[in-house]
Amino acid sequence: MPTLTRRALLKSAAAASLVAALPRRLAAQPAPSAGRAAVLAYLARHLRADHGYAFADQERSHLTPTFAVVGAYRLLGETPPHRDALRAYVRAHHPRDLKKLEQERRIFDYQQVQSLAWLGDDAADFRPRFAPQIAPLPYLKQYERHGYPVFQSELGLVKTHALLGLPLAPLASAFLPYIDARRRTAGSYNNTPAAEGGDGHVMNTLWALEARRLLAGADPTATGADPEKTAATIAWLRACQLPSGGFTYQPQPLLGGVDDVAYTRAAVRALRLLGAAPADPAACVAWLRSLAHAEGGFGDRPGWGANPTATHCAFDALDALGALDETLATLRPPASRTRPALPAGLRVWSIQIQAHGTGSPGEALALAAALRIDLWGAKNAAPAWLTRARALAAARGASVQFFRADEEYGTWLDFPGLGTYSHMSDLMAPADTNIGPPLGTRDEISPPVSWPEFRARRLAPLATGGGRLVWQFGENEELVRAVLDDSVERGGYAAISTFHFGNPDFLNTEPFLQRWRGKIPFIGLQDAHGAEPWWFADMTEGYRTLFLAPEPTWEGWLEALRTHRVAAVRHDAVSRGETWIHAGTDEVLAAVRASEATWRWWDNPAARRPLVSLVALTPADTLETARPETGVALRVRCAWRNTAQGMPQTPLAEFVALSIDGASVAPSLVERPRPKGEGLADHYHLFARADFAPGRHAAVATVRDLATGRTETARVEFTV
Repeated sequence: MPTLTRRALLKSAAAASLVAALPRRLAAQPAPSAGRAAVLAYLARHLRADHGYAFADQERSHLTPTFAVVGAYRLLGETPPHRDALRAYVRAHHPRDLKKLEQERRIFDYQQVQSLAWLGDDAADFRPRFAPQIAPLPYLKQYERHGYPVFQSELGLVKTHALLGLPLAPLASAFLPYIDARRRTAGSYNNTPAAEGGDGHVMNTLWALEARRLLAGADPTATGADPEKTAATIAWLRACQLPSGGFTYQPQPLLGGVDDVAYTRAAVRALRLLGAAPADPAACVAWLRSLAHAEGGFGDRPGWGANPTATHCAFDALDALGALDETLATLRPPASRTRPALPAGLRVWSIQIQAHGTGSPGEALALAAALRIDLWGAKNAAPAWLTRARALAAARGASVQFFRADEEYGTWLDFPGLGTYSHMSDLMAPADTNIGPPLGTRDEISPPVSWPEFRARRLAPLATGGGRLVWQFGENEELVRAVLDDSVERGGYAAISTFHFGNPDFLNTEPFLQRWRGKIPFIGLQDAHGAEPWWFADMTEGYRTLFLAPEPTWEGWLEALRTHRVAAVRHDAVSRGETWIHAGTDEVLAAVRASEATWRWWDNPAARRPLVSLVALTPADTLETARPETGVALRVRCAWRNTAQGMPQTPLAEFVALSIDGASVAPSLVERPRPKGEGLADHYHLFARADFAPGRHAAVATVRDLATGRTETARVEFTV
């Protein structure tokens, strides 16, 4: 493989930027065909009013499907419609705009700059922002134990610099050792250093080969890959091809070793970069053709629904094999299949997963009843909390059911070649079944377990106890693909979180999760924070999971999960007053939208968040704040806007009056400051009396809505 000089590199980079801005073919366009027409119509259906492109079920456009659609148009030799407006959209939209993340994902920077280059925009004004970025960013150790950077995302920076015409020599001293340390004996690359063990990954191998070629050309002291290593890499890549003709991510993977369009695209592109081809190119082309969908796009796997990312990958793989034009000229999209209608008798019910399992059970019940939440998943609740919440619900005739929905802190899973990750053991289960112990503790550094160990020691007893596993988040795409594909094939993660307390939408920052639409249901995950449910009500009110079932039972919920009759819905200040929905199928999405009047919680007096909480406390109420040592205490909390960490931030209502048996009393204001920083951790009015007369009593608290001036009351009865 020849080594490029710096001058040649810069000349080729400049030429590449110019050519990339134009349609791929400058000759006459191919004759129209049914396949080509279907594809163009499919791409056009993803265009939105802001001139960006969205995934098919989404009203919101996004950078990643826009990148895929622009790339697909380029491979077709077509100029996207409204190119100037599209270019403006790409410039102005980045996933970070929805919420700044703990750590930037550089893969989005690459998608933004590459899309602009394809659209004829050199993005020169981006250079000052990227020029200082010259080294890989360690990943946050609370998520990956060693802090290993996310390989794919970090190498996106190298390609971004090249696209912008920035000098690559400043990156070479940090990136070349980083890349080379991750090269396996067989010539492949992966996320962790090779010394840590584990085989390579086909996607990471392509990223490494492309980035290393750029960097080696920019550094005259760097050595290129020797022929033996190149031969080994070619052999390794060819060994990833399955009998189906498609490629998996490594030879004989331990989990999730399915054929996939992203793996296939990476393999054939890497082979072409090395001057080689698959061992069976004809089978590969036939497999790629089998991904064609009746909609006009291509899916990730045979029989799966189409999406823009998979369509772009399929086109790029076919182009690398020299088979794109012939495929589009001769392809006849398969006939659409009629999907079965939803069964009769289904209704829409509401479930909150990882809502509060600490603090006041009474206030949790009041919020659930007011907001019409049918199933309340209590996060990391002690058995006594669940017992008390269920007893209160029974005593008050409330229909809400409480179940466990735990985040098992301290559980670490090790994946050779990919890293050691936390946040992989989130579960939900009935309140009273045996699901086995967690594999880690929050206060200790627990030894990591392998995925087979996790399946045997955690997943198996959880399933026996009627529980299910929830995928929370993961920014290492290669790792996420393996475990979720394994879950589709063998059971595992039964749901994927989308809306979240700390992230408006995981599908915004991890758009590759769209790949599992219709295969693993999408849910909202509260991931409750703070001590009290009352001070997390913004999140409890703002988003939830809906499911279709005859009745709101645990069994009905599990059946809805199994049949993908689930939708995550968000409508709050975070969603900018818009209604965001992620549903597993178009039929469920249509059913949820059609029945909005039955579950809508905003602008709905029947499902309005309460402005006041009034709780009567006795010495027996050990789970409640401000319980008295003797007698009875009445605690009044007003509604406030809350921080994401479950702290009161801005009042929504003010205290007006408290009366007991018709007589006014004067409670004391109690304010508890936060342990760190400014602001309050708690705020309530308290009236305590040790000498209430025996018998039945009634208390009424009145508060005033600060926005409208209307008053609202809460009443509680208690017996001394």
